[in-house]
Amino acid sequence: MRVIDSFARSLSLGMVALLGVGTTLAPSAAAAPPDPPSVAEGNKWNVQQVPGGYRVSVVLDAPVPMRAALPQLAADGVPLGPARQSPDGRSLWLITTDSSVRQAKEIRLAEPGELNKKGRALSGPATDPYWLNPRTGPLLPDDPAKPGKYQVQTSEYNLGDEAVDLPGLRHKSEVVGKVYAPVGATGKRPLVIFQHGRHQVCYGAKEAPSDIPWPCAKGTKPVPSYRGYDGAANALASHGYQVVSISANAINAWDSDAYDAGAQARAELILEHLALWKKWSTTSGGPFGAKFVGKIDLTNVGLMGHSRGGEGVARAAVLNADRGGQYGIRAVLPLAPVDFARSTVPGVAMSVLLPYCDGDVVDLQGQKFYDDTRHSVTGDRAARSTVTVLGANHNFFNTEWTPGQSEAPSSDDWYGEPNEKPCGANYEGRLKPKEQQAVGTAYLAGFFRLQLGYEKQFLPLFDGSDARAASAGKAVVRVVAQAPLASRSDINYFDKPLPAEAISGKVTATVCAGAKLKEPAKAATQPCLETDGGSDAPHWTTSYLAASTPTLAVTKLSWTDQTGAVRINLAAKQRDVRKYAALSFRAAPDPTGAPKTDLSVRVVDGRGQAAVVPVSTVSDALTRLPGSNAEGLPKNLLRTVRIPLSSLKGVNLRDVRAVELRTDRVAQGSVYVSDLTFSSPGVGVSAPAVTLPKVSASNAGEFKEGDTGTQSADFVVTLNRPSARPITVYAESNLPWDTSAVGAVAKKLVFKPGQVRQEVSVPIIGNTRDAADVAQFSLALSAPQEALLDQSFGLGSVIDDDATPTLTIGNVTVGEQDGDVAFPMTLSAPSDRMVWVNGALKDGTAVLGQDYSSLWPPPDALVDGYIWQGETSGQVSARVLDDTVKEPAETFTAVLDTGEGGDVKLPLTVTATITDND
Repeated sequence: MRVIDSFARSLSLGMVALLGVGTTLAPSAAAAPPDPPSVAEGNKWNVQQVPGGYRVSVVLDAPVPMRAALPQLAADGVPLGPARQSPDGRSLWLITTDSSVRQAKEIRLAEPGELNKKGRALSGPATDPYWLNPRTGPLLPDDPAKPGKYQVQTSEYNLGDEAVDLPGLRHKSEVVGKVYAPVGATGKRPLVIFQHGRHQVCYGAKEAPSDIPWPCAKGTKPVPSYRGYDGAANALASHGYQVVSISANAINAWDSDAYDAGAQARAELILEHLALWKKWSTTSGGPFGAKFVGKIDLTNVGLMGHSRGGEGVARAAVLNADRGGQYGIRAVLPLAPVDFARSTVPGVAMSVLLPYCDGDVVDLQGQKFYDDTRHSVTGDRAARSTVTVLGANHNFFNTEWTPGQSEAPSSDDWYGEPNEKPCGANYEGRLKPKEQQAVGTAYLAGFFRLQLGYEKQFLPLFDGSDARAASAGKAVVRVVAQAPLASRSDINYFDKPLPAEAISGKVTATVCAGAKLKEPAKAATQPCLETDGGSDAPHWTTSYLAASTPTLAVTKLSWTDQTGAVRINLAAKQRDVRKYAALSFRAAPDPTGAPKTDLSVRVVDGRGQAAVVPVSTVSDALTRLPGSNAEGLPKNLLRTVRIPLSSLKGVNLRDVRAVELRTDRVAQGSVYVSDLTFSSPGVGVSAPAVTLPKVSASNAGEFKEGDTGTQSADFVVTLNRPSARPITVYAESNLPWDTSAVGAVAKKLVFKPGQVRQEVSVPIIGNTRDAADVAQFSLALSAPQEALLDQSFGLGSVIDDDATPTLTIGNVTVGEQDGDVAFPMTLSAPSDRMVWVNGALKDGTAVLGQDYSSLWPPPDALVDGYIWQGETSGQVSARVLDDTVKEPAETFTAVLDTGEGGDVKLPLTVTATITDND
């Protein structure tokens, strides 16, 4: 019989090449690609040269553990980048430009802790001792975690495991939530929705059927991840807020087959719950009858999303604005989030919480939500911030993901040794689970009480002044803030070259963006740093679905003596700064320089009077963060330098003419700087950005592959209305793994005023190789300027018209001394798909464990074999055990009963004969 194509179809997800920042990918050549030759190969891994780089494939003995971040492959311990995975979690693949894979001795799944094991050497000692006792800000007189005047009543609703269809998921989802309500509160109350992230879905049995991961199989239970945020939920509810924590297990179970890793589905699930609460709070009925009628204020809504839920809540806020702002989503808090597609969230107050010891989303990619949004729209009046928590991991913000507290099995996601600095479980600076949960409660409760309740006493937690909440205990927290537009004056973003006359003395000022990998594609901008894995560069690592979209541009200052100065002159309309509280900018030390450095900030008025403030007296932003270049540490994160204007003695604040950054503090050094601003703290104005133009990508339709020539899959990228301002957005094709018929394209699109339509053409290349019957590809839009993303993915598909090649598997005779057994696999023609078979070894006259064994750990008798894409031969492998007993030839068989990619009748039994050598 023909092997069923479900495995190949499930692999038809977008494939992103790991490319340098700013790269434009050329369309593939019109001719059908040649069979990709293997340039390196080992046990269950393979490297092939393909157009644009090298395709790296790995088959695992066990499924990839479910986590938020995408699995990464490493060659000889050096990370290659994120990989796609099959539905069973055992097959991984990526395309890389790194030619060192040609000489690889081992390629395998990278553990999170390996993502920077071989990073560059750091100068000077680690700064871990400093961060155990760093500078501290003042304690808030009011603690956001302190219980309020209301008792809290909890209840749950469950409308079924398959209660709603979610766009982008192709499966039905549960509608389940836990409600936290203030008892005795009158009038309408703000509503806060919590959404957990990607975690184990079911528990209670050794194995669940991999083809139906949700609903949970008989004998297993759903993991109640949605019950893990009681601390923050109770704190908010006790002060009169309604909190609903929702379950997203179905999305976690099925999102490996989603074109966007499930972000749209997570957003749609949130909006589905909001629609229910609109009904339940306006008409009686549902699980609560009339209990909440008139009690919920849907014009004042906050969203918290943990892990992949973080990208989900960001997408929900934008989707809500796209649909006219039906719900008043005014505050979004992504907690340890992923950001695969580089969306922006303009108009809505946002705070991104980043756990420094995150062992899952190790690159802290959620930093890009702040970087990308902060100047994306002219006139944006919302406040936003990042909150970096030293000593915090990914899981422990959720008690259902925390050992000793969870109902289902759970673990510490940090991967280092227990006593390892700065994140080992026993290290002094590492937060214990309850300490970390206290930090989460303080900042979650504080943010939503500030933004939804206008409780301004909590503003110092989010304005960059390093104020502390007593309930957060010993936690070291660093906040970067963008004040609202009404209370700030932006002087220089430091993202463009400075004029020559602005620079004097022995200092250079160079604009940089991105992180340089070992063999990067050419980029238009100098990279900010060199790294092996990128986990140490949250601002500058590429994103999974937007690999070619430029990352944050900053200015790198480097000096060789104490005479250097960079002078930023203020425009006439900016010179009166009396209404502001502070001068601030973001800064970080260059990792190749000293672990601690310094600058002076000199502020000059129109009379030539000046005040000088050393950075080290107001901030530790120029002290390297903890870690010694292992496990993706130390992180290179820009932090706040905040100079109160009250300290600028003698300067006429009515007439400030210039701000200078001077190198007079140390003889040589190098730092990054960004976002020079005068500002005052403020809550800002936050609301769905319904008036912005909306940019969408159309679907391209279906294309019959053909045998020769090239077709064009045309995606139309449109604005819903003309704009008076230019609008930019990045567009990038995401390629299917199991067909070579789709070419790669990455473009920056600029809509001139009045222009509403552009086309992006993706080549469809005819060939005669078998591929997925239907291979889906996409065009992803990212990082818009002056617009919202509406339909941020356009989809297309290629229909394969080539016959499935015949697969034959033969018997084999081996000597007892040979060690390896290789049942030969032969394909009648090369295929774009990986061909595989699975089965079990059976005794004949040879005995398992005595005369032969599986390559799997004992006592397993499992056996598998593969033919890599583009090749025609492979093998089903086992092992012969040599002994010293003289005996006749012996046999065993491999019974192969499942497989994909070739035309073969299963089950099939093949025989191995072992000849004696004694």
